[in-house]
Amino acid sequence: MIIKQMPVGQMAVFCYIVGCAETLACVLIDPAGSEDQILRVLSRKKLQTRYIINTHGHPDHTCGNQMIQEGTGAKIVMHEADARMFDTPGARIMAQQMGFRPSPPVDWAVRDGDRIAFGRETLQVIHTPGHTPGGICLYGRGNLFTGDTLFVGAAGRTDLPGGSLDVLLQSFREKILTLPDDTVIRPGHDYGDRPTSTIGREKKTNPYFTDF
Repeated sequence: MIIKQMPVGQMAVFCYIVGCAETLACVLIDPAGSEDQILRVLSRKKLQTRYIINTHGHPDHTCGNQMIQEGTGAKIVMHEADARMFDTPGARIMAQQMGFRPSPPVDWAVRDGDRIAFGRETLQVIHTPGHTPGGICLYGRGNLFTGDTLFVGAAGRTDLPGGSLDVLLQSFREKILTLPDDTVIRPGHDYGDRPTSTIGREKKTNPYFTDF
């Protein structure tokens, strides 16, 4: 599996290029700005983008969807709960007021357990609400792409509309802490002491696991 982590856009979101080494089919997780840079990397590596996957619907994570879709023809994927919540006139106006380009409509509204295939690779959708109602993590080959659900040493805020600390902690208990300790955490921002971690390390050091 090809994995490239790229900080992009004004909010320094981690965008991930995840590809199949055999077929060069790939997906983009949270292309949140720096679209020209992302497209250059795809072209240089001769990768063919099948899907744009948003870990949640906040505009800082979806603002690159339109330009990337226009440049690649990829389909936009988001959990159905966030697809409904953020595909409204009010949400689009708010994104523009915050300085972000609104996303085009979602092409595939996924649910927990869905599998996103590209070439010979697959990412499993794990619904982890709490930061937003439709927040997801993506699991494949021992890697967990967590978006704003889980950071290195921290977790996503829950004080925005649709957020809930109780729901987020339930997501941790039922969906994330059940994964193997050597699972590599690949977060949506570089807020910790390193850009990646593991489930085992977070169990020992992350206050959302140790204190709650």
